[in-house]
Parts: sequence; C-alpha cells; structure tokens
Amino acid sequence: MRTLGVLGGMSWTSTASYYRLLNEGVVARLGGLHSAQLLLHSVDFDPVAKAQHDGDWDATVAILARAAEGLARGGAEALLVATNTMHKVADELQQASGLPLLHIADSTADAIVADGVSRVGLLATAFTMEQDFYVGRLRAKGLEVIVPDAPQRAEVHRIIYDELCLDVVLDESRAAYRDVMASLVERGAQAVILGCTEITLLVSEQDSSVPLYDTTRIHADAGVDFMLG
Repeated sequence: MRTLGVLGGMSWTSTASYYRLLNEGVVARLGGLHSAQLLLHSVDFDPVAKAQHDGDWDATVAILARAAEGLARGGAEALLVATNTMHKVADELQQASGLPLLHIADSTADAIVADGVSRVGLLATAFTMEQDFYVGRLRAKGLEVIVPDAPQRAEVHRIIYDELCLDVVLDESRAAYRDVMASLVERGAQAVILGCTEITLLVSEQDSSVPLYDTTRIHADAGVDFMLG
C-alpha cells in the first residue's frame, strides 16, 4: 500500500469524514484488519478562513505549503487536500510538496461525465461557486455548471461557515438547501455537486429530485485508488 498525505482541518468536521471514508474504502477492498496507510496534517482552520475572507490567498499558501512540505518529508507519496475551496491554491501546494496532487474537481468531473450527465448545479462556498479555479476546471471537462443566484450563494456560504464547519446541523438550513437545489433543477440541472466537503452533513439524496455528487466521497475514493493502485 502506498502512503497518502492528507492535508485537512478545513474544517475538522469534513476531515473526520475523509478519515472514515478512506479507511472504509481500504477495508472494502482488502478486508480483514486492513486500514488506510496515510499521514494526516490537520491545520488550524481559523487563520485560513480569515485569510480566505480577506482575499489574502498568499497567506493561505504560506500556512498550507508548510503542512504539505511536512507531509512529503514524512513519507507521503501523493497529496490529497481535504477541502474543495483550497484547491484554489492546488498548484502552489503541489509545487511546494513536490508530490502528485489528487484534484477533487477532476475526480468529481470524471465521475459525472462517466454517468452521462452534462449540466450540473453547484453548491459550495462563495469562493468555489464564484471563482474560476473550480468551475473552470469542471467546464474544461465538458460540463455546463449552474450556480445559485447571489442571495442564495450568500446563504449557502453562511451556513457552511457559521454552522457546518462547527458541526451544527439545523433543520431550517436543510430546508434552505432543499430550496436552492430545487431552483437549480428548475434551471436545468440534471444533478447537483455538493462542492463543499461539509455539505453531506446537512443533505442527502432524499433531499433532492436529481442525483447528488458527494465530492468528499468521490475524492476519498480517488485516495483509495492511489493507495491500492
């Protein structure tokens, strides 16, 4: 088994899901007492989140690059950044670590295209929904991407940072996400990408009339493929 470096903590709630999914994936394939061979660096999210909202992406690179370098020194053979939003600086982290990077948008797009879906809605942080680093990568794979309108994007973003990152799950927020997903379907979405790794804490397939693509699970599957490949 190859060693996977996981750069997490953004937030701890989704990183906990990654750890479980990576181990469940290894056990499903190997059985017995096998578990995932990985190194995990979980950063303090507060300074990262503040830098995000200040638009100081260089500061986020400074924090995460040190962690990525440490994973490489520790023996990691590939890098998995356990968050959608911080793939904004994926190239910088790959360069800093010298490791191949398992890109979450590529894994997600490949899964969607393989299912014959061409038009998708996207729920994520405002950074991920509004900037090109993620949407552009999906479009490069041939997908048409529909994002919520501005007020909906603001509410989706608020719920992620004010609630889900703190492991707070509220029924009224689930109802809000259901409404946003329904509006995306009305605009032609054939499926919806849960493009923030915390969103599966709040909604599941029963909350949507179209298929949901869980980026956390898809990305973890890619990590298992690497470890066992």
